[in-house]
Amino acid sequence: MESTVPVPRRRFINWLLGGTFGALVASVIYPIIRFASPPRIPEATTNQVEAGDVSDPVFSAKGFKIIRFGAEPVILLKASETEFRAFSATCTHLDCIVGYQKDRSQIFCNCHGGTYDLNGRNIAGPPPRPLIAYKVNLIAKGSEPAKIVVSRA
Repeated sequence: MESTVPVPRRRFINWLLGGTFGALVASVIYPIIRFASPPRIPEATTNQVEAGDVSDPVFSAKGFKIIRFGAEPVILLKASETEFRAFSATCTHLDCIVGYQKDRSQIFCNCHGGTYDLNGRNIAGPPPRPLIAYKVNLIAKGSEPAKIVVSRA
């Protein structure tokens, strides 16, 4: 004769309540963890960006313009009347956004005094590497001002 030991009711109720509490905690914690660590969605690759035209008044006033190249900021400089240059606008020291000092003809980072020449080379301050250069093309159509197109070098 087989003897089966009945499970006491108290143990069964404790097991049931414990499992319910565990499920409740998991249903609250899981969405918080998923929110705190969003999935990696790759940025769409951008090969070129139209940055306006050469007659933009910001070039005569400040001498530069910050544009978006996908998720990256890019500084577009007017080096001379016919030449434009583009570099990554992120300082290679601590990722601050750089600016252009028109009177000194240099790229400057206000965070820690990093200085770059008009070829993107680091010439003073703490930046360890030069800025990443981008290619700039001027595309003229008829009598309209030429369009500035920035692309990867």
